[in-house]
Amino acid sequence: MIAYSCIGVSDMEAARQFYDQLLGEIGGKVAMERPDGGFVAYSNGSGPMFGLATPFDGGTASPGNGNMVTIACENPEHVAALHAKAVELGATNDGDPGPRLDGACSCGYVKDPDGNKLNFFCMSS
Repeated sequence: MIAYSCIGVSDMEAARQFYDQLLGEIGGKVAMERPDGGFVAYSNGSGPMFGLATPFDGGTASPGNGNMVTIACENPEHVAALHAKAVELGATNDGDPGPRLDGACSCGYVKDPDGNKLNFFCMSS
């Protein structure tokens, strides 16, 4: 059910140096990244990915800012449907559903009623 988890970082270059080496020990390689360098996800080819992000709001990275839970979806329509359902249930829109990373994936972001960030996600085919 989880597509990837994501942690906030203050210095992406330093974080990449650390995680490239650490996750390389278990076969982790960069699977996707944002062109502006603010996000990177690692995969070892099986199971959920692990992501690093500088906080989108420009605030200080800390446990809870830059972090989110990403829920795997079947296709872009499923992303949109879960995003709409979350908003219907009281979540706030934190990023309309649609293609990201030059169309490599589809995402839709919400914050639950407590402010926790969720991402509905699928890779493009």
